[in-house]
Amino acid sequence: MNKRMLKAALRLAPLAAITAGALFNPAQVAAQDLARSPISLTSEVKIERVEVGANGAEKVKLFSPNDIAVVPGDKVLFTLQVQNSGAEPAAGFVATNPLPAPVRFTSVTEVWADVSVDGGLTWGKLANLTVKTKDAAGTTEIERAAGPEDVTHVRWVFVDPIAAGAKKTISYRGVVK
Repeated sequence: MNKRMLKAALRLAPLAAITAGALFNPAQVAAQDLARSPISLTSEVKIERVEVGANGAEKVKLFSPNDIAVVPGDKVLFTLQVQNSGAEPAAGFVATNPLPAPVRFTSVTEVWADVSVDGGLTWGKLANLTVKTKDAAGTTEIERAAGPEDVTHVRWVFVDPIAAGAKKTISYRGVVK
């Protein structure tokens, strides 16, 4: 994948699949219901680099993928801003974010977030998930513990309400493959 395609994937992929629906599974909510939801989500992608100053001190800096040459090994921070513009507290909604293909998952900030290793079919904590693969000969299917390289999606189910007019930030990290 060339640098221009990588930048586009990092910039656009998280925005395309964020879903929200008040009190329902977004897959079951009609488009008009989502449009009326008081919950709005915005996404931002930053590349994290460590720079050494003139005094030798290291400082972490965040860059837009459009402003630098993104290379394998770069750390990526995906941040989602969740805002309740309604007049009442909102809870029970879901935000789902797929990992862009050029990024390997490393961590999620919120301990209450879940991940999927099968394209969003099943969810859980990474330590509790497994994947099926072939053995070294490629003849027998085996099950192994899932690892960060297997994560396809991150999901947050908002059980605790967000107050009317309030904002909340959620995030996860990855590394460019």
